[in-house]
Amino acid sequence: MSTHTGVGRRGGRAVDEACYRRTGPGTYESTPSARGAWTPDEQHMAAATGLVVEALVEHARTDPAKRIARISLDILGTIHMGDVELATHVIRPGRRIELVETTLRTRGRTSIVARAWRLAVADTSSVAGTPVAPMPGPAHAEPLAFDEWPDGYVQSIEARTLPGRVPGSARVWLRGTLPIIEGTPTSQLARILALADVANGIAPRSTPSDGPVTFPNVDLQLHLFRDPVGAWLGLDTLQTFGPSGTGLTSSTMHDERGPFGRIEQALLVLPGGHA
Repeated sequence: MSTHTGVGRRGGRAVDEACYRRTGPGTYESTPSARGAWTPDEQHMAAATGLVVEALVEHARTDPAKRIARISLDILGTIHMGDVELATHVIRPGRRIELVETTLRTRGRTSIVARAWRLAVADTSSVAGTPVAPMPGPAHAEPLAFDEWPDGYVQSIEARTLPGRVPGSARVWLRGTLPIIEGTPTSQLARILALADVANGIAPRSTPSDGPVTFPNVDLQLHLFRDPVGAWLGLDTLQTFGPSGTGLTSSTMHDERGPFGRIEQALLVLPGGHA
């Protein structure tokens, strides 16, 4: 394990060189780079998603005849900064279809339960296609600074926005700059999906400067009809607030080849601030 603890800078802010340090089999320590957007004592769901996806990818290497088609992550409580425990097991084995569960625990309590459907790989190239048009690539986008969000994981991300970004709607390209686990190469899938939860912050209908309105998501639903390629994640995102305290962030995920999946996030909209 690497013991290098140097600090880089993103957007003028200091960040560690990885989001987590491995401390033992299935155990980790979060670094300041994993810090979330709402309070300084909790991890960003995006960073935690990257750690969970790495565990799912590690399991998937035992059976490459299946691929991850969906990951459903439910947030059961605060993802506290500090020590993290992961456990992965198969809850529905099968030759063509398999359901795998990974739990993430902080301070002795389960913070995230993630379930991944893995489906048999087959050649369906003759019928492959989607009516969703590709987004213009990151070369056509302008730099975007997340100045409205505090220090932490978000500030480690390179972001570019396409024209037309307004409250509740945006097309944004994101690229991670940090590994998930210190001393461990980040897998392609974790590199991309560690950015997915940021969808909830790229087209906010309300920002901290607007007043005490927060909108944390209680889940993260990821559907993948093909595996992503490259370093960039494109998000074509819409955010909606309902009249009764709930909301929804919906995104189509793109890479530089075109669309490859969807994101849905259920929101708790709190006009009085974070619960």
